[in-house]
Amino acid sequence: MGKRWLLVTGLVLIISIVGLTGCQPDSTVSGQVTGFNFSGQQEGIVVSGSGKVAAAPDIATLRLGIEAQEATVAEAQAQVAGAMERVMASLTGNGVAKKDIQTQFFNISKVTRFDEKGQREVVIGYRVTNIVAAKLRDISKAGGIIDAVAAAGGDLTRIDAINFSVEDPTEFHNQARELAMEDAKAKAKQLADLAGVTLGKATFISETSFTPPIPFPAGGFERAALAVATPISPGETEIVTTVQVTFSIK
Repeated sequence: MGKRWLLVTGLVLIISIVGLTGCQPDSTVSGQVTGFNFSGQQEGIVVSGSGKVAAAPDIATLRLGIEAQEATVAEAQAQVAGAMERVMASLTGNGVAKKDIQTQFFNISKVTRFDEKGQREVVIGYRVTNIVAAKLRDISKAGGIIDAVAAAGGDLTRIDAINFSVEDPTEFHNQARELAMEDAKAKAKQLADLAGVTLGKATFISETSFTPPIPFPAGGFERAALAVATPISPGETEIVTTVQVTFSIK
C-alpha cells in the first residue's frame, strides 16, 4: 500500500510540472542555460596577427675551441691546456671581459681503429676538446679577434660559428607588438565587414615573441685559416611577435 501511494504521488508531481509548462502557449524548452554554451562554438571573431622588426645586432657570440689528439690523455690535455691559455689571453687582451667567456664543452675521448688481423677495435690515442663561447660587445672587432684567436691557438684552434643578437630587444619587441595588434585588428575588421556584423572590443589576447636564431653548423669544428683578415658582416636580426586575439561581436 505504501509503495502504491509513493508511485501515485510521483505521477501527480510529473503531471503538475507538465501542466504548468503546457498552460503557457508561448513557452519552449530550451537547451541553453545562462552562462553555458551547449553548442560548443566559440563566440566572437578569433584572428592572429604578426609584427616583424629588423634590428641591428650589437652583440656577437663567438664559439671557438682547442682540440688535440695524442697517444696519451696527459699529452693531449697538456697541449689543449696550453693552447687554451693563450687563446684566453688573446680574448681578454682584445677587450673581451672574463665574465663574457664561458666554457660550454669539455671532452676526453678515445680514438680507435679497427684491427683487421685481430678483428677488434684498437686504441690509437686520445682526443681532448675544450670549447668556449665568448661574447663580443664591440662587433667591429670580431674579425680581428677571430684572427688573433686563431694565431694564439695555432693548428689546434677550432672555430665553430658566430651568432649575432641584440642585448636589449625591449624596444624592438614593443614595435613588433604594435604591428602585430594592428595586423590582428585589420583582419578582424575585414571579417566583421564580410559577415555584416559590428566588431566589438578585444576579449582575449595571447602573445608569442621570438628572435629567429642563427644555428651553429652541424659539421663540428674546423681548422681556422689565416690567409687573409677575416671579414665579418653582422647584417640585421629579425624580431617577430605574434598575437592571437578574440574580438566580441556587438
